[in-house]
Amino acid sequence: MTMSRWTLVILLLSTNILYAQSFADQSFRQPVSIKYPVESTGAGLQMQKMVVDRNDNVLALTNQGLYIIIEDELVPDQRYRPLADRKPVDITLQSETGILYYLYEDHYLSNAYAGKPYGTFESRKYSRIAVNRSGAVLLSGENYCTIVGDNQQYTHMLEEPVRGIKSHGNDFFLLTETGIYRLRGDEIKQVVDDPAITAWTFGDDKLFIANQEGYYALSTGNWKEAEGLRTALPVIPATSLTYHNGKLWGGSAMGMYSTRDFEDYRYYASRRWLQDDLVVDVTLDSEGNAYALTEKGISEVHFRSMTLKDKADHFYERIRKRHLRYGLIGEVRMREPGDYSTMEMTDTDNDGLWTSFYLGSEVFRYAVTGDPEARRNALESFEAFERLISINPLDGFPARTFERKGFRLSGGPDDWRPGVDGEWEWKGTTSSDEFVAYIWVAGIMNQLLDLDREEKRRVARFIDQIMTHIIDNDYYFVDIHGEPTLWGRWNPEYINWYPETIVDRKLGSTTITAGLQLAYTLTGKERYKREMYRLFNDHGYLDNIKIPLEKIGSTPGYIYKGHNMGEGGWNHSDDEMAFLTYWVLYHYALNDELKQAYGKVIADHWAIEKPERNALWNLITRGTAGNIDLESVKWHLREFQLDMVRWDIKNAHRKDLEYLEPNFRAQTTKELLPPGERETARHNANPFKLDAGHGGLRSLAGDEYLLPYWLGRYLNIIVPTSDKK
Repeated sequence: MTMSRWTLVILLLSTNILYAQSFADQSFRQPVSIKYPVESTGAGLQMQKMVVDRNDNVLALTNQGLYIIIEDELVPDQRYRPLADRKPVDITLQSETGILYYLYEDHYLSNAYAGKPYGTFESRKYSRIAVNRSGAVLLSGENYCTIVGDNQQYTHMLEEPVRGIKSHGNDFFLLTETGIYRLRGDEIKQVVDDPAITAWTFGDDKLFIANQEGYYALSTGNWKEAEGLRTALPVIPATSLTYHNGKLWGGSAMGMYSTRDFEDYRYYASRRWLQDDLVVDVTLDSEGNAYALTEKGISEVHFRSMTLKDKADHFYERIRKRHLRYGLIGEVRMREPGDYSTMEMTDTDNDGLWTSFYLGSEVFRYAVTGDPEARRNALESFEAFERLISINPLDGFPARTFERKGFRLSGGPDDWRPGVDGEWEWKGTTSSDEFVAYIWVAGIMNQLLDLDREEKRRVARFIDQIMTHIIDNDYYFVDIHGEPTLWGRWNPEYINWYPETIVDRKLGSTTITAGLQLAYTLTGKERYKREMYRLFNDHGYLDNIKIPLEKIGSTPGYIYKGHNMGEGGWNHSDDEMAFLTYWVLYHYALNDELKQAYGKVIADHWAIEKPERNALWNLITRGTAGNIDLESVKWHLREFQLDMVRWDIKNAHRKDLEYLEPNFRAQTTKELLPPGERETARHNANPFKLDAGHGGLRSLAGDEYLLPYWLGRYLNIIVPTSDKK
C-alpha cells in the first residue's frame, strides 16, 4: 500500500472519529403553543366537545353554538348559511372518513355526500350522535338509543343512563354506569365491565379506557387485555383520550399528556402550553398536532419542523428586538402575564453575567461563520462592559449595571450611586458572578474575534483595570464606601476560612487564578504571573482548585455575615461560574502541566453534573478536558422550548416520575424532565426543581440556548446537515 493510500485511510478514520463525536443538525418536530381564546357571545358559555374533520377544520361544540378556528381565531361557524344561526345538540365524525355530522333537536344531517344524509325524529328525543363507516347513524337519549341505516331501524331500551356513544368501523359502542356495550343491529353485548370509566377511545385495534386508577387497553378482536393498567401517569384520572399514529393523548384536570410506549410521557400544562389546565376534550389533526379544549378556548400543541439553526435564528431575532438595553441583556417584565405589548426591559443584579452568554454566542458565531454582524454585536455589548467601569469614580471597580437616573429597578436604594456625569446611576455591590462574566468575555474575544490592535488594547485594559483593583485592594472588590462587597472576595484569609467541603474555597481559587492567567496573557505584566504563583505556593490555591467535587457536602457551623455557607444544598450558581471560568482557566493556562491539571478538574466537575444534561456544561468540557455526553447535548438543545415566558410550572403532583429521597444536590427525580416541561430559568437554577415560576410576568431572552448552540458549532459537535457526510 502506498503512502498516499495510507494517508487516505488515516483521513477517513479520523473523519469517522470526528463524526462519532458530532451529530447532524437535522430537522425535528419542535412543539410550540398556539392559543385560540374564545370570545363569548353571551353569559355562561360552556365548552362541550371538540372534533377535527377530514379537512383539518377544528370545531368546538358549545352551549351557544358551534365554533371553528378560522385564520387563527376561534369564531362562531358561519360557513353554511342555513346552519349559521342554529345550535347543534351534538356533532360527530363518521368513523374512518372524518366527515362531520350535526345533530339538532329534531333532525340530523351532514353537508357531505351532496347533503343527502338527513333524518328526522321527535323533538328533543336524542342528545348524542355517532356515525359508522357504512353511514349508519346511532342516536341516543337518556336511557335508550336507536340505530338508523340500510332501511332498518333498531331501538334499544336500557336500564341505566347513557353516558357516551362512539363508532368504530361498522360497530357502535355506548358507555353506561357499568361499562361499555357493543351494538350490532338488534344485538347488544357488554364488552367492558368497569363502573369507573372517565374516558375512552379507539386506536390500532385497541380500546383504551381511563378510570380513577389510570388507563388500560383491550383488544377489539377478543376484548382481552392488550395493555395492562397504567398508573404511573402525569395526572389521574383522564377527562378525555384520543389516539393517532401510534401516540395516545390524554386530557385531565391539570393539563394534557401523550405517550408512544405507555411508559414515558410528555406533559403539556400551565400557561406555557394551555390557556387553562382543566381540559374538557382532546383531539388531533392529520399532522399529529394536538388540541386541548378548555373553558377559555382551544390550545394547540403544534409540532413545527425546524433545525437547531432555525431555533437559534428565532432567539437571535428576539434578542435584537426585545432584550437589548444599552448593549446589555435586559430581562423583560410585563404588566400582564405573557403579554409582550405591556413589556419593559429592566436592570438586574447580574446584567454582566447574563449579557456574557449573548456576547459569547456572538463571538462563537463569528468564529464559525465570519459574519461581520456577529463581530459588531459582540463589540457593541463589550462597550457596555467597558462602561460598567467608566460610569463610576472608582479605579477599576466594575458596576453590576447602570440605568438612567430615576429609572433603576433592581435591588435597594443603598445599592445605587450617582454616575460620574450626573445623568446616570450605577449599581455597586458587584459580586464574583460578574467577575466571571468579565474574564469569560475578554478571554473568548481575545481568542476568536479577530481583534485589531486597538480592540486588543481595549480588552486588555478592561481586564487590567479590574485585576489591578482586586490586587491593590488585597483581593477584594471594594465599593464606594471603602469596604469589600459581600461576594467580591478572593483574599486568602477569606478563601481558606472555608473547609474543603464548602465549594467557595475551590471556586474562589479557580476564578481568581483564571483572572490572573488571563491578565498576564493579555498584558504581559509579570505582576500577574507572580501573584498567581504566590497564591499557589503560599496559600494553596492550586490545591484548592483540585478539591474533588464529591467532597462538597453539608457542613454545619460556617456562618458568614448571616449566610449559612455550609448548608442549604448545592448552589447551582457556583456551577455556572465554574464552567464559564473553566474555559479561561484551561485555554490561558501558563504551561502544559497546569493545563493537564485543569483538565482533570473540569472532567471531575463534568462527571458530577452529568444528570443535569446541560448542553453548555458538556460543550465547555468538550472544548477543554475533552469529555462530552453527546446525546444530552442533542436532547437539551432540541427540547429547549421556544416560549421563554416564566410561567408558573407544576410537576410535583405527577405520578409518572420516579422521585428520590431528599439530598444535598436537591435532585428530586431520577431522570431530568425536558426543558419544555419545567420552569424557564437560567443556567444558575436547579433543573430538578419541580414547581416554580414568576406568574408569566417575566421573560428571558434565549441566550441560554444561543451560547451552547454556537459553541457546539464552533467545536464541530453540531454539523449542518449539508456538511454531514
